[in-house]
Amino acid sequence: MKLRYLGISAMAVLVFATACGGPAATTRPSVAAPSVAAPTGAAPTGAAPTDAAPTDAAPTDGAPSTPGEDPLGTRTIPAGEPLHLVFWGVLSGADSALGTDSQRGVEIAIADRGGELMGHTISLTTEDGQCSPEGGNTAATRIAADTTIVGLVGSSCSDETVGGIELITNAGLTTISSSNTRPALTAPDRDETYAGYLRTAHNDEFQGAKAAEFVYDVLGLTKAATIHDGSSYAQALQGVFAEEFVALGGEITLQTAVGADDEDMTSVLETVAATAPEFLYYPVFTGPFGFITDQVRDVPGLETVGLMGADAAFSSAAIEAGGENALNMYLSSPDTRQFVGDYQAFLDAHTAEYGENPLSIFHAHAYDAANMLMDAIEDVAVEEADGSLTIGLGALRDRIFATADFPGITGTLTCGEFGDCGAPAIGVYQITQAIVDDPTGDAWPPAPIWPEL
Repeated sequence: MKLRYLGISAMAVLVFATACGGPAATTRPSVAAPSVAAPTGAAPTGAAPTDAAPTDAAPTDGAPSTPGEDPLGTRTIPAGEPLHLVFWGVLSGADSALGTDSQRGVEIAIADRGGELMGHTISLTTEDGQCSPEGGNTAATRIAADTTIVGLVGSSCSDETVGGIELITNAGLTTISSSNTRPALTAPDRDETYAGYLRTAHNDEFQGAKAAEFVYDVLGLTKAATIHDGSSYAQALQGVFAEEFVALGGEITLQTAVGADDEDMTSVLETVAATAPEFLYYPVFTGPFGFITDQVRDVPGLETVGLMGADAAFSSAAIEAGGENALNMYLSSPDTRQFVGDYQAFLDAHTAEYGENPLSIFHAHAYDAANMLMDAIEDVAVEEADGSLTIGLGALRDRIFATADFPGITGTLTCGEFGDCGAPAIGVYQITQAIVDDPTGDAWPPAPIWPEL
């Protein structure tokens, strides 16, 4: 039995709302956004899977089954009924900009198809994964219970996927994340619970290496320390940075951690200062990022140390939390200059609909993920004489994994055996005085400063 074909599980009910949109197009300058149900995420009640690295081999591709014989089951969409898609990710709390940013990318993709697929209105609903394993588990429990769902985009945070992917895979569903970057999620030794997982986001094996290259080769610094916040994302990313920095010839003076809910960073920063680094790399989420940045210059020995965060803090909310000390610091993140599609048309549509610039950095990756999913549904769905659709979930999973040369706005995307579909393009950004003065103003987001193109 192929590992992509696992059992079905169900536990709860998901409330959903119907989406609507503007004229069909690949990208366009204006868009009417779908109407989306508010997140139904409740407080987590049970223990989530531990954040241990997956160990077993991933599945290999197999020929799609016919819908009637599909080993993962089928979805039947009656004539006149909506086709149900879900976005799941962090939609509340300090990191909500990350999820909302990607949700908007999905909404624009749906609106670009006129809000429908194969004659059926698209219903887009959301689940709040709260950027934690527990939240991801709670969201996935509700998703797995709803037998109307055809496909998913998400999650936002790697920890949400760690907590929820087993339930989603076992329910026969497939999810495409726009912003998970933890290397282990698509590692060759991941286990069968990740059979329903892919991503359009980059792999942090690439981001961590590029950040180290920038600090060592461009800034010419040779001594760095790192801080993570306990998340699987931050632990992995700082680890890649440290390994690559040492390989380049640098010295890592300290690798340490703070708690995700810590507010007083003095003790940790004093420990960092005692090792006399020239540079501090802390690829953490919004809360820890704000407190570290706000307090770092008050610690003797760190008054002039170079500072760098990563894509989890690529939001105006994070910069606002960091305050004046964010000035001139660096962020590594996807380099929008290297997107090959009509990214400007997407930005025009976003601004027209939401009245502001994108909140974070993964909106375009979510747009591509949603279009990959909808293209795959069109390819495998069987249109019946009565106007209904029959969709084999195993056939859909195989078709998504078989994506090749997809013309996304983030790049030309081809999905690998273990779910990496993204076209990695990492740049370094620097926070300007205009952004510090008005983090939510027109100066956000900054322009990339490296690499030179």
